[in-house]
Amino acid sequence: MTTRIKQTRAITVDQNGSLLPIGALGLLILAGLIGGGVDMSRAYKAQTRLQAACDAGVLAGRKAVMTKGFDDFAKGEAKAYFQNNFNAVEQDATGTVFTPKSNDDGNTIEGVASTNVSSVIMQIFGFKTLAVSVSCSASMGVGNSDVTMVLDSTGSMDDRIGWSGDKKIDMLRNAMKNFYDTVQKSVSGSNARVRYAFVPYSSSINVGQLIYDKNPNWLVDDYWVQSRKPQYERIFDHWGDPVYSNETGESSENIDSTQDYSSTEHKNRNDCKASLPADTNWQNSGGTTTSTEGPSVNSAGQLVTTTTTAQKQTRKSYTCEERTSGSWWWTKKYYVAVVLNYSRYLYDHLYKIQDPVYVDGPNQVGWTYQRLKYDVRDYKAFKTVTTKTGNDYWGKAVDVSSKWEGCIEERKTVPASEFGFEKSTGITPSDALDLNIDAAPDASDDNTRWAPMWPEVAYRRTVRANSSTLTSADVSSYGQPQKPGMSFCPYKSQLLKTMSKSDFYDYADSLIAVGNTYHDLGILWGARISSPQGIFADTVNQSPANGGNVSRHMIFMTDGAMVPNVQIQSSYGIEFFDRRVTGDGNSMLTARHTSRFLTLCQAVKAKGIRLWVIAFSTGLTNDLSNCASDNSAFTANDADELNHAFQEIAKQVGELRVTQ
Repeated sequence: MTTRIKQTRAITVDQNGSLLPIGALGLLILAGLIGGGVDMSRAYKAQTRLQAACDAGVLAGRKAVMTKGFDDFAKGEAKAYFQNNFNAVEQDATGTVFTPKSNDDGNTIEGVASTNVSSVIMQIFGFKTLAVSVSCSASMGVGNSDVTMVLDSTGSMDDRIGWSGDKKIDMLRNAMKNFYDTVQKSVSGSNARVRYAFVPYSSSINVGQLIYDKNPNWLVDDYWVQSRKPQYERIFDHWGDPVYSNETGESSENIDSTQDYSSTEHKNRNDCKASLPADTNWQNSGGTTTSTEGPSVNSAGQLVTTTTTAQKQTRKSYTCEERTSGSWWWTKKYYVAVVLNYSRYLYDHLYKIQDPVYVDGPNQVGWTYQRLKYDVRDYKAFKTVTTKTGNDYWGKAVDVSSKWEGCIEERKTVPASEFGFEKSTGITPSDALDLNIDAAPDASDDNTRWAPMWPEVAYRRTVRANSSTLTSADVSSYGQPQKPGMSFCPYKSQLLKTMSKSDFYDYADSLIAVGNTYHDLGILWGARISSPQGIFADTVNQSPANGGNVSRHMIFMTDGAMVPNVQIQSSYGIEFFDRRVTGDGNSMLTARHTSRFLTLCQAVKAKGIRLWVIAFSTGLTNDLSNCASDNSAFTANDADELNHAFQEIAKQVGELRVTQ
């Protein structure tokens, strides 16, 4: 700031004459000194006000700079603020001029203001005005900042607003580039460090390369996928190894013979019974005999050979038999003791059972759709892997080669209907490991590890051929592929790093619009990439060379509401079958994801990260407003408003200040 107050005439003193003229001259000088002090005080007061107005003008002008530099609009804002802050009438000033300009396309605004302050006393000496001038400048300066952009990259971003114009994804790309340019101007010529991270999200999240580069063991080695396998005709090859089992039993008892035990004739039954000996126990009679039956095929299709070992046993049982003797005119009744000779067989059956062994024949007869376990060690290493999950024109199995795009399936979660966050306790329920922002996986516990999402082997089960109706059966003969059309992977995420203009532009141009809207996935991985305490803390906490503090910002941009889908393959599998979020494959799916989203928003803000939210071509819902930090939410209905939102955030990321 420079100030100049200039008097326009000088006083000349005549040194010849008498004492009276000299006295009169002294009075004039004294009056001049007093008057000069009064008028100089008025001039300095006007100068102070002029400086404040000049500063206000260049600050307003710098704040109004958008993508077109210091244009007429920005100049108008600068002049308007100057005029509002300098009242020429109150300062008794005339000829006030304020001239703002910029030599660096709007990054620094310079101003010069001048005015003429009317004198009060010095007019009698011919000094009617005092000229006052000031200079000022304002620039946007950025300190060390980390900016993570969490960007809705769903299919609707490929739509146009209205019937014509650019697609929303193109509008986003342009707004991102202008954001970069604005921030870059602010750091030009300084030692400030600005880093950028990106998390494009849809129904999945592309962070596989980041995880693998950090630690390959953070990804599982094998994984269950809703898939299919070819079903071939079964041809008998041989009988399998025998399995043996035993069964014991006995035959029914038979009376082999009956004979008199004694010849004594007893008059009554009781006397006869009293003479009987005790029955004998079963005793083996002779040796065992062995016989073999089979082999023969039973009703279950098994080959059975039965070896039977038989042991005959006998015993004696005593009883009384009533008899008669005499002639037709005379009859005699008596009782005789008899012995009954019993026999039976004890059997020990040894079964030799062999199952048939079938091999696949050359003819495929169909497909079996079910949950299958895959070895993903090569796939997660981004190697090309071949699986027999494709089919030709006739529906027969063919090899399919696939290479991981990088989208992941989340680690273990719980199907809770509500989630919560407290700074002291973190996110609850605590066993929802997928929502744990900071915890690193345990290589020995698959529940804590992530898995590669494998679209090429993923299939959903249907009730019949060429049907979209899903079946809840664990196994089906019918199904549909998830890719294409039901499995989506956005562009890869990026960790925090400084970027050249070309690198930033290239990234913005690489964004694609696919899939459904899962806000919780975006905010989750935005948090993981930004967290100073998380799995990428070594990157986040890298100290800038200038030794200054780092401000952290997250920009969350979406063009719509949460739209999960139970049929698509997402980072939570195919929800209809995997049931990781709902528990039953459907209930309150949107509400559950929304609860996760809002909980994660609170966790992000608790880390000291300013969370900006832009609702693009959609309403700023209560959920989006609640997600944002205070005074950090914007709506944008077209490209200009989207660009304005990004520019306003850029100004907040930067520091607007007077520099001269």
